[in-house]
Amino acid sequence: MFSSKFPSVTTSIFSVMSKMASEHNAINLSQGFPNFKSDPVLLDLVTKAMKDGHNQYAPMPGDLKLREQISAKIEALHTKKYNPDTEIICTAGATQAIFTAIAATIQKNDEVILFTPAYDCYAPSITLFGGKVIPVQLHAPFYKPDWHQVKEAISSKTKMIIINSPHNPSGMLFTEKDMLQLQEISEKNNLLVLSDEVYEHIIFDGEIHQSAARFDVLAARTFITASFGKTFHNTGWKMGYCVAPEKLMTEFRKVHQYVVFCVNHPIQKALATYLQDSSHYLELGAFYQQKRDYFITLLQGSRFTVVPSKGTYFQLLDYSKITQQNDVAFAEKLTKQHGIATIPTSVFNANNEDFKQLRVCFAKTEITLQNAAEILRTI
Repeated sequence: MFSSKFPSVTTSIFSVMSKMASEHNAINLSQGFPNFKSDPVLLDLVTKAMKDGHNQYAPMPGDLKLREQISAKIEALHTKKYNPDTEIICTAGATQAIFTAIAATIQKNDEVILFTPAYDCYAPSITLFGGKVIPVQLHAPFYKPDWHQVKEAISSKTKMIIINSPHNPSGMLFTEKDMLQLQEISEKNNLLVLSDEVYEHIIFDGEIHQSAARFDVLAARTFITASFGKTFHNTGWKMGYCVAPEKLMTEFRKVHQYVVFCVNHPIQKALATYLQDSSHYLELGAFYQQKRDYFITLLQGSRFTVVPSKGTYFQLLDYSKITQQNDVAFAEKLTKQHGIATIPTSVFNANNEDFKQLRVCFAKTEITLQNAAEILRTI
């Protein structure tokens, strides 16, 4: 018989809360997906690609025209040129890109620093390949990284630092100063960096996304992962990409070809055309900021405390004025007794530290947000 590689891993909190929401007919603000329709223009482009016969395997690294559009987008936004032939690969969502980058680089006993609360796919991937997770806890209410703490966490075994900005679940942004600190630390200690930038276009209040691509020394040692599914409201398409300097991407490609080989061909063809109109992603910040502001306004008069999200389509709700109940138990109570599903944030923290905060997704229709806020105001 074999022994489990993940003896302590259970079903993800997203699956648990979504199942509970379904069982209790609750409004589901837990899992991070929009409940409004995709752009008909993009859907028509996918249909056209299918009818035009692009239904067999795509090139292993991705459709060339799509890789060229990704390169052009990054260069226009961050003045960094990635070679479409050697430094860009299209992936089955950002999660596959993250897994592949870790698989290609992390070996037994390598240490990987990540900031908690952290998206839940990082740690299992590190553990699977024999690495050790070194968490650096971010603290409520602002979740700003403590770079002195990062420096103290580095050892002779440290191989990589993982960052996520805009940050899920807190909505925090890494500033230019943060990125310069990361650049200095990673260069001094010869560390790889994995920069999860799936919410790159969902940023509010005039802030600028400080992509790792904007910093030359940092970019030279960084895998950047991104998600078309998150950007264009099609999470079920599982379409993303990874960019990195050729030396890193060569190793990434070795793993990628045996994990999925290639990803959905007609969707790549459609995106290659859709990206030619930059308004499709440049206007997303304003689109989601309107939803954030609307939802926060609807919550006025509730007992929840809100620090407005700076990016992503998530908002944290501090419930410490309501109860001191554990956030997992409180989230379960809200679902079963009040008919609204949220995500407890302690599950993403080192040692399950509980800041009495729930994560909600506001990528919803106005009527959904209205109904959800009406419930939350009664609690």
